[in-house]
Parts: sequence; C-alpha cells; structure tokens
Amino acid sequence: MQQYYRGNRRNGLWQMSPVNTIIIVINVVVFAVLTFLGDTTDVQFMHHHGANFWPSVIEEHEYYRLLTCTFIHFGISHLFNNMLVLAYIGDNLERALGKVKYLVLYLAAGIGSSAVSAVWSMFKDEYSVSGGASGAIFGVVGALLVIVIKNRGQLEDLGIRLDKMLSGQLEDLSSRQLMFFAGFSIYHGVTSAGIDNMAHISGFLIGALLGGLLYRRKRYWKQNSKGTAATW
Repeated sequence: MQQYYRGNRRNGLWQMSPVNTIIIVINVVVFAVLTFLGDTTDVQFMHHHGANFWPSVIEEHEYYRLLTCTFIHFGISHLFNNMLVLAYIGDNLERALGKVKYLVLYLAAGIGSSAVSAVWSMFKDEYSVSGGASGAIFGVVGALLVIVIKNRGQLEDLGIRLDKMLSGQLEDLSSRQLMFFAGFSIYHGVTSAGIDNMAHISGFLIGALLGGLLYRRKRYWKQNSKGTAATW
C-alpha cells in the first residue's frame, strides 16, 4: 500500500514529534526523581533503581530491568548528551515512520540492546551495571541510515524535499552525517572506559533491521490547476 503526503503550510512540516518529546520528558523526570532520592553516579543506588545487571536479569529473572535501564542515566552529562542527540535525530525518525512505528522501534532497540548487553556480559563474566538511552538512540541512528539509503542519500524523497524547499523548511540529514555520527560514537566508546559498546552496536543493528521493515517511502502529491493529483 502506498502512502501519500500532502504539504500543509498552516500546520507546517516541522510539526512537533509528540512521542519523541514524551520520551525525552520521561528521561528528564526520572533523572530528577533519582537525583532527589540519591546519587545517580553511585552504582549500587542505580542498580537498586532499575539499572541493567546480568545476574539480576538472568539469574533472578528481573526482566523489567531491560526496559527501566533505558530511562536512567549516570550523571547529568550522560543525560544531557543522550537527550541532545535524541531531540534531533528522534524527531527526524518519528516524522519519517509515524508515531506508533517510532515508539515500537525505539522500545525494541532499547530493550533488545539491553538484553544483548546482559547476555554478552554473562559470557564474558563481567559484572558491570549499565543504563542509559544510548542503545535505543543507536537504534534510531541505524533506522535513519537505512531510510536515507532508500531515499538515495537523503532523509526524505524528492517531492517532500521540494515542498520543504518552497516553504523554507528544508532539512538536510544525509547518510554521510549519520555514518560520521555512528562511527564517531563507536570510536568514542571503544577508546573510552565505562561505555557499553555491545548495547550500542546491537541497538544500531536492531534499529537498522526494523527501520528497513517498518519504513514505507512517502509519495508527494498536490492539487494542480485541473484538480488532478500530480505526483513525483
């Protein structure tokens, strides 16, 4: 089934992305509550409040941690960096996929990357406590990369880009930018201590897979002088 997109100047093509906004608000609120209750840089405190820890997940069957760990952050800089990235790229992906598909992809990448991280830590016999939205965020990056590849190097197809250009609202997010961001983030993780690289890599792969499955290219159309639909 084809989808058709119609430009709307009154509402604008830069309309709010409510799901992404709600996700950011939840992360900020959770961090504020945890900061009020204790120290978000304390490992034991964070473990007690839902961080990912493979003995708790696998041996004690506390599977809820696979979700809760994606909404907790170790310190203000951890939260700020993740939310800053999510505010930009999450908005792009939600408008490309739609609200429901975006939410499904975000949660699947977050939970899936947490599960892979837990299993990987178990096999490596590592006892690290982890948390943060970066696994889900890398899923967003992976999905966006698949979408821009499908659209020949840009986030959206020609018709939508033309409409944005005419209304002065052109947004240019290229595959080169996404590859640079993903590559730099992975490099930073590999060369830095305390980074859950397996969550990043698995989140990216999950997002890329789901992005390819969920995304459908939108068709642009507008009413011409004869009252018929012109498409690109």
